[in-house]
Amino acid sequence: QADLVESGGGMVQAGGSLTLSCAAFRRTFSGLAMGWFRQAPGKEREFVATIWRSDDRTDYSDSVKGRFTISRDSAKNTVFLQMNNLKPEDTANYYCAVVVRDSGRWRNAGTNWGQGTQVTVSS
Repeated sequence: QADLVESGGGMVQAGGSLTLSCAAFRRTFSGLAMGWFRQAPGKEREFVATIWRSDDRTDYSDSVKGRFTISRDSAKNTVFLQMNNLKPEDTANYYCAVVVRDSGRWRNAGTNWGQGTQVTVSS
């Protein structure tokens, strides 16, 4: 599992926007499916978005579809999550990971998670 460092979180009001970044160290994202997950206090970690294949196909959870956009810059070895029209229910710690498709669901391909980056949306 590549060392992944998330950044870009912060506090915003409902309706605001943030862009999260996930930078890889020690290896490249090239050819890998990458994803974002989030975990709110007292809740299980949940899938948010993924980008995969050389043509950068994307997939989103229903709760963020139409508001969030995942993208990547292979030259910079970085994956982004553009979050628009944020809602209080988007408040969570956000994590990125190399992902795989397993039984119809996206999951972390490894066992470790980074520190994540906290997003707090006030109403």
